[in-house]
Amino acid sequence: MKRTLALVLAALAFAPIACGNKKSPSTEGSGSSGSATAIPVEPPQRLSQLPQMTMEKLAPAEDAKRTEKIALGHALFFDKRLSGGADRACYSCHQNEDGNGGKDPIAIGSGDKKLTRHSPVIWNVGYWKNAFYWDGRAKTLEDNVKGAWALANMNAAPGADTPDKTIAALDKKAAEIGAIAGYKKLFDAAYPGTPVKSEHVIGALSEYMRTMVCNDTAFDKYAAGDKKALTEQQQRGLDVFLTPSLGNCAMCHVAPHFSTAMAIDGGAYFNVGIGTQGVPEDKVDEGRMKVTKAPADWAAFKIPSLRNITKSAPYFHDGSVAKLEDAVKLMASGGIANKNKFAQLDDRKLSAAQLADLIAFLGALDCPNKLDEPKLP
Repeated sequence: MKRTLALVLAALAFAPIACGNKKSPSTEGSGSSGSATAIPVEPPQRLSQLPQMTMEKLAPAEDAKRTEKIALGHALFFDKRLSGGADRACYSCHQNEDGNGGKDPIAIGSGDKKLTRHSPVIWNVGYWKNAFYWDGRAKTLEDNVKGAWALANMNAAPGADTPDKTIAALDKKAAEIGAIAGYKKLFDAAYPGTPVKSEHVIGALSEYMRTMVCNDTAFDKYAAGDKKALTEQQQRGLDVFLTPSLGNCAMCHVAPHFSTAMAIDGGAYFNVGIGTQGVPEDKVDEGRMKVTKAPADWAAFKIPSLRNITKSAPYFHDGSVAKLEDAVKLMASGGIANKNKFAQLDDRKLSAAQLADLIAFLGALDCPNKLDEPKLP
């Protein structure tokens, strides 16, 4: 109930705008003529022409060694030696050419092991609030990094079946990396006078990932006042995106993050039917329910950000939709029916022209920046 209320409040951020679309009622005339005097009615205000929300800056805690930690984390993010088989880096699942998400429908981990879900785009990952992974099971970015490093993604702690064994395995791997001459200098600069431990690797990676900020898209420029940053078609698409009677996309993908979940502590999770069609109920990925044990969360997943979406196919938590056009049509038509589908998701009955405008607008969320591969120690 609390989550639903929070989502409604987030969506209602646009309600005052929508109310401005009401027509002024006409009034009856007075006097002997008895004729009615019509009050001119202004055309509805296009929501795309009103002020748009802009990105706030991340405000991490003060840290005198942040620059050095970022430099260390930058190298570690690209280094396959960090994985159990020396065959997967963090970057392996988040490459520039794939829009910073995974190219495979289901991620492939160390040892070419097929995992369970698609690798998401991680631009702006530092903005999530106690909600990491598709199901929100990790509370902090550090927890997320630790899990990806230790478990099947990078498999740096193979066979570890207790927290103590996991830390011991990660500490061993961290010490191996820290013993490399170039890395020794980076660790000494970031964590002076301290033996290299897994917590240092995790901390440095997290600090580097917090620099992955996408805040200079065409939409961001438009929101900042450059009205030429969006084409006329993209502005029409923004109208479709924002208008409750049309796409109503902002209900789940409110600006500026384009994920309502990113604005809510603990995230927000919806069932849109992905992964349920033609699958026996006991074989469906339970999603958020695996974390909360609440039946209402069955097959519900965190709302992803739409930033960089045109570059990051395939889509959804299982990578089951290969084309952006098909993903947009699926959502605009109300998702896939199942026992727990989000009740407010319905067929918006958009025309082909409106869908084309909407897809054009999504192109205005492309992130122009990229991750720069460093020279590894």
